[in-house]
Amino acid sequence: MSDDVETETSKPRRPLTLRRTETGAVKQSFSHGRSKTVVVETKKRRVLAPKKPGEAPAKADAKEAPEKKAAPKKPAEDKAATAKAAAAKAAEDKKRGAVLRTLSDDEKQARAAALATARKEKAERDKRDAAERLEREAREAEERSRLEEERKRQAAEEEKRALEAEERRKAEEIAREALEEEERERNKRNAAKSEARAKGREEEERKADASKAADVDNPLAQLGGRLKTRRKGGDDDRRDANKAKEAPRRRSGKLTIANALDDEERQRSLASVKRAREREKLARQQRGGERVLRDVIIPETITVQELAARMSMRAVDLVKELMTQGQMVTSNEILDADTAQLIAEDLGHSVKRVAESDVEVGLDGEKDNEADMKPRPPVVTIMGHVDHGKTSLLDAMRQTDVVAGEAGGITQHIGAYQVTLGDDRKITFLDTPGHAAFTQMRARGAKVTDIIILVVAADDSIMPQTEEAISHAKAAGVPIIVAINKVDKPDADPNKVRTDLLQYEIQVESMGGDVQDVEVSALKKTNLDGLQDAILLQAELLDLKANPNRPANGAVVEARLDKGRGAVATLLVERGTLKRGDILVVGSEWGKVRAMTDDKGKAVQAAGPAFPVEVLGLNGAPEPGDTFNVVDSEAKAREIAEFRHRQRREKAAAKTSGTSLEQMMAQLQDSEIKELPIVIKGDVQGSIEAIVGSLEKFNNDEVRVRVLHTGVGGISESDVILAEASSAPVIGFNVRANKQARDEAERSKVEIRYYSVIYNLIDDIKATLSGMLEPELRETFLGNAEILEVFNISKHGKVAGCRVTEGKVERGAKVRLIRDNVVIHEGELSQLKRFKDDVQEVPGGQECGMSFANYEDMRAGDVIECFSVEKITRTL
Repeated sequence: MSDDVETETSKPRRPLTLRRTETGAVKQSFSHGRSKTVVVETKKRRVLAPKKPGEAPAKADAKEAPEKKAAPKKPAEDKAATAKAAAAKAAEDKKRGAVLRTLSDDEKQARAAALATARKEKAERDKRDAAERLEREAREAEERSRLEEERKRQAAEEEKRALEAEERRKAEEIAREALEEEERERNKRNAAKSEARAKGREEEERKADASKAADVDNPLAQLGGRLKTRRKGGDDDRRDANKAKEAPRRRSGKLTIANALDDEERQRSLASVKRAREREKLARQQRGGERVLRDVIIPETITVQELAARMSMRAVDLVKELMTQGQMVTSNEILDADTAQLIAEDLGHSVKRVAESDVEVGLDGEKDNEADMKPRPPVVTIMGHVDHGKTSLLDAMRQTDVVAGEAGGITQHIGAYQVTLGDDRKITFLDTPGHAAFTQMRARGAKVTDIIILVVAADDSIMPQTEEAISHAKAAGVPIIVAINKVDKPDADPNKVRTDLLQYEIQVESMGGDVQDVEVSALKKTNLDGLQDAILLQAELLDLKANPNRPANGAVVEARLDKGRGAVATLLVERGTLKRGDILVVGSEWGKVRAMTDDKGKAVQAAGPAFPVEVLGLNGAPEPGDTFNVVDSEAKAREIAEFRHRQRREKAAAKTSGTSLEQMMAQLQDSEIKELPIVIKGDVQGSIEAIVGSLEKFNNDEVRVRVLHTGVGGISESDVILAEASSAPVIGFNVRANKQARDEAERSKVEIRYYSVIYNLIDDIKATLSGMLEPELRETFLGNAEILEVFNISKHGKVAGCRVTEGKVERGAKVRLIRDNVVIHEGELSQLKRFKDDVQEVPGGQECGMSFANYEDMRAGDVIECFSVEKITRTL
């Protein structure tokens, strides 16, 4: 057996050696005859004696003699002795058979891995200790800062309390001085009264002495004098007693121990003085006092409390005054202007009436002076039926291709453009949609224009939207120029167009009238110069002028919400010059002009009369057709916009509120109508307006479209949530939903439908409303049967034995039971038998058995009419 060898040296690492051990065997016996032999090895331990000062190390061995002392030796002798000891040790080791062994590769790797692991753990421990130390230092710093802030806060609170205490002390001193002054005044008045009473007493005594001297000889006078004196003395005694009964007063000045011991009078407390002053104030109010008359400004509606404040009186007093007049009101009651005026005038005030609409007074500015007027370009609106070439004609004059960018090849927006001619003359064009849904857009275009170009296709002649455009032009009183387009087509007939216009009271110049007509071709770009000359000639006849040197105003052509730019409004300036930085009021919206671009997307700094621009900077998208005005300040713009917004909200609320009996009945009828709720989002306000107007035309007594919300811009998550609450679809016209809205729609199962062409949208909504209509029920006569006998069957109830007299009878068909030509029951035929077999139908002339579902009152001689009901789908 191999084991570690104990060496004589005291080094920490000793070599591995083999040494002898004494072995023995021990036999162990167990139960059931089992035994076991154990080998026992005994290792002998070598004991080393401790070193003593001045002694050399000595070997200790179990077999050797006890330690011997060695005498000190010289260095040379020490070296020799050391070498000798080493040789002896080597010989002894060789004698003992010790084997020296080096470490294997696995042991070296294990030891290196152990050392690396130890170093890594030590590094991690150091890192963790450093992090804990930093965290501890941060907590300590945070605690120190918190304590510092707490100390500062406490110091500030102490300072604040000290200031408050100082203010209270000063207030008490002022009150005390006032009390002292009041006490001194009272003492002076008491002293004056006492002096006056003393003088009066002395005067009475002198008069009494004089009367005594005069009445010495008169006994009756003496008796009267004694009685009078006695009464007077009694009065004086009673007065002195009452004076003694009066409560002692508080002293004035600072209360000290000496003053408390010397002076019996006491000073009034501060609370007592406050109570006395409150009582005096209440008494003055109850007496009415002297009323202050004021100029009271009364708006259209005012509360009782606000009216009282404007009249400088308490609301309680005004309520009492109104109650005395028989009006039971509270302080929060709203009074109309007439009632408030009567109340104020009754109380003696002068009244000035104002209205909320006064904020718009002077908004349009003063009337322009003729000397300031300058020529301006004409505003021309192109109108006509759909697909008659309006936008293509405008593109031909502008050298652009707008129609290619419109979905479906039809114009669905109103656009404003300006064309510059060769001689630096300009024409502003407004392009309107021709589809039937865009009626309001065409009406707006006719209102803001100077000249209307009526585009009529030579192959189609007059169409429905052409008639509508003529009506809008006549209603606006605007001159018309007829442009007969598509003359290059083989089937074009311009003369038919001129003839058809006569029935609408439009007589062209070639037929002796005063309306100009021009034959053009937008596709071939022929005779466009003639159309421009006709426009300029009409503009010269109108003598169009405007004042550019004034604040601008005009109309909104179109508005939309643009992602990244916000609200974008297309404005047409009518008067003045719109500059960058101007503050605008546009309908119920307001804003500051941040940027302006023309129809080509080029930035401009100013826009004169008849100049169309796109404006950025409004706080919301205005309604198309609204007017805009430039104001002086943002405060005024905000006030006007809030007033207009409040007016629109009140008008919308008035439509939904039902107070009269007729309105309540209308609401009850509306509750029976099936509704299709929808949420509409579009790219521009005009398109949304056209969609809503078209959908409202489908409303009838059975179904209708209920528009929950409309807005300009993309579909947001809030739109989907609103649609989910009402189980409504979301309609997107030329807009898309963002990711959050799409995720919400997928979670809540809300349908989002996208459209780019308006008539596709209208057709789908129309089909949906048609599906909501109740189907039409149509009856078809099948036959008659006469009851011959009624049989009572225990399992099936009563069964009628019948003969089919006319037509046929089918199982499961609808039946009517007729008795004496009167219908007494209508139901379904549950059983139909021929002899004992169930049959589907029985032809005329044959007998059968019938039974009704849930009805048994049948008699012989009754007639059974059999018919079928067919459901027919209805459409709008």
